Amino acid sequence: MVHAGPAAGLTALLALLVTLTATVGLGVAGWAAGAGCGVIASVALARALTRHGVARLAPADRVTLTRAVLAGGVTALAADSFTGPISISALAALAAVALALDGVDGWVARRTRTASERGARFDLEVDAFLILVLSGFVAGSVGPWVLLIGLARYALVAAGWLLPWLREPAPPRRWCKVVAAIQGVVLTVVAAGVAPDGLGVAAVAVALAMLAESFGREVCWKRRGRSVEPASHRVVVTLLGEQVRAG
Repeated sequence: MVHAGPAAGLTALLALLVTLTATVGLGVAGWAAGAGCGVIASVALARALTRHGVARLAPADRVTLTRAVLAGGVTALAADSFTGPISISALAALAAVALALDGVDGWVARRTRTASERGARFDLEVDAFLILVLSGFVAGSVGPWVLLIGLARYALVAAGWLLPWLREPAPPRRWCKVVAAIQGVVLTVVAAGVAPDGLGVAAVAVALAMLAESFGREVCWKRRGRSVEPASHRVVVTLLGEQVRAG
């Protein structure tokens, strides 16, 4: 089934890649990475809409889709950096706008009363992917250990395949959103090269420590709750999540 939303997102990303080619000279590697990510994301989003029986994107989803398009542009530039110099200012600008829009989709969802688990998952995936790309780019100048920031969420998902209790939902915490926002801001600032080298390394290290603390607390909560009425905990967590999304 062809959905207008994912198709429009892919079209917008291709238009962005054309613009980057004309303005900063995007190369073949950038086109391959950007277009490839766009196709995969569009197919995944279309399948999610079909699975949930949704015909079109909600207003908040359109904001998230815009962020996904910008993340695709960041991906293209980051991929091009492996073959030659790129426009750092363009990469930083795209990342900064994507991060700035992170709080907008949630606000739109609450104002239009269209908050949903599907929309929250879409938002989470875009956040995680953008941070992964930024950490990969920054790793080239700071060190490969920075990849731990981008891979942390995916490692937790992979661990959930082996330990089912890790897949249990945790109660929503505003601190998690704060930590996630800090990762994106710090990585973007370091990628832009506006901070001294030593300060940039220290900032990334602090961001990684905050992420480890946040993930560690979530894992500990799930481990404590796995043997204490898991079904009841699941109901409580679900209700808490619905209340938070409803504002």
